[in-house]
Amino acid sequence: MSMERQQFEAEFFKALSHPLRIKMLELLADGEKSVTELQSLIGSEGSAVSQQLAVLRAKSIVDARKEGTRVIYALRDPAIVDLLLVARKLFNNHLINTISILNRFGDEAAPNSK
Repeated sequence: MSMERQQFEAEFFKALSHPLRIKMLELLADGEKSVTELQSLIGSEGSAVSQQLAVLRAKSIVDARKEGTRVIYALRDPAIVDLLLVARKLFNNHLINTISILNRFGDEAAPNSK
């Protein structure tokens, strides 16, 4: 059972491993959007957006519904917003740590002023 869960998690995170998909999820965190709205907000061509939305749909990360001729997308589980916030916090912590290390190297390389 554990291996199945780990496989699911690996596939889930693989689905999140594209910058355009992350951007779409961040936009959908603010509420449902049509493909046209996503294209406009992202500034990307329709085929790229549709292709990435298909990946997210296949992994049940987003849901889609028809509204006339439009397809409206929404996050399937609001917990994805929490996941994105945790990822951003991890990134920020990593960045702060990296900056701290670089500052220490800079201090060590600076000539002593007397």
